[in-house]
Amino acid sequence: MLAACTPEDGRETGSGSGIGGLTSDAASSGGIPPLGTTSGGAGSSGGSGMVDGTTGEGIRFDLGDEGSGSLPPVGECQTDLIATVRDFMSSHPDFEGLVAVDPGIVEPMLGGDGKPVYAGGTTGTTSGAANFDQWYRDVAGVNITIPTEIPLTDQGDGTYVFDSAAFFPIDDQGHGNEGNAHNYHFTLEMHTQFTYQGGEVFTFRGDDDLFTFINGRLGIDLGGVHGPMEGSIDLDAMAGALEITPGGTYDLDFFFAERHTTQSNFRIETTIGCFQPPG
Repeated sequence: MLAACTPEDGRETGSGSGIGGLTSDAASSGGIPPLGTTSGGAGSSGGSGMVDGTTGEGIRFDLGDEGSGSLPPVGECQTDLIATVRDFMSSHPDFEGLVAVDPGIVEPMLGGDGKPVYAGGTTGTTSGAANFDQWYRDVAGVNITIPTEIPLTDQGDGTYVFDSAAFFPIDDQGHGNEGNAHNYHFTLEMHTQFTYQGGEVFTFRGDDDLFTFINGRLGIDLGGVHGPMEGSIDLDAMAGALEITPGGTYDLDFFFAERHTTQSNFRIETTIGCFQPPG
């Protein structure tokens, strides 16, 4: 179910549709409220750097490579999820355009190359398959690839969280900030794997687009340019649709886009206790 909320910074956060029980809310000036709550107030424009919603301290993004030893051996749990950021210019046709919630941008099945398949959406925040296909692929002269990590923090209660109300991991990198306070135009792609034990939940809240696939099947669709919205996958409730069974090991494929000034929120909360590099 998608709940309506107040628009922020010109971003539409009204009704839409998706998968896995969606809600939306506006980020307060002090950050994002706890899961399951809503708040009004100004957006997070002008924030600097990364903000850990638990400690209030800065989070450093480390570049992961096998030579440095930052990637765990196969079979060991990851505490930092390895991701690929692609930086775009604001002039790209899919950035700084229409503000609208836009479910249905991608097909419900992941493509054979491990990338989302363009379906078109319902409100027109994208400009066609050719431009969308650049979001999560390296394209010379269009985007610049920058590796990064998303560190999950053990909350001590069976949940693992990364939370930022000012998610700008590539400020002053790639194409640069283009005269803005932050680098606002990028996508993020992440691939990991986990063993389904039973009872797990994976929740994301943020802006803009987010597509999460488990076992190649779309579990969260937060497409469009909008304020913070939330989607959640209850693995037990969706086991049939995802075609997963306890004891099986499955891919989790995560695709995010930040397409519009002036805010960027990004929160993962999950009870999946062990992520591993994809096989």
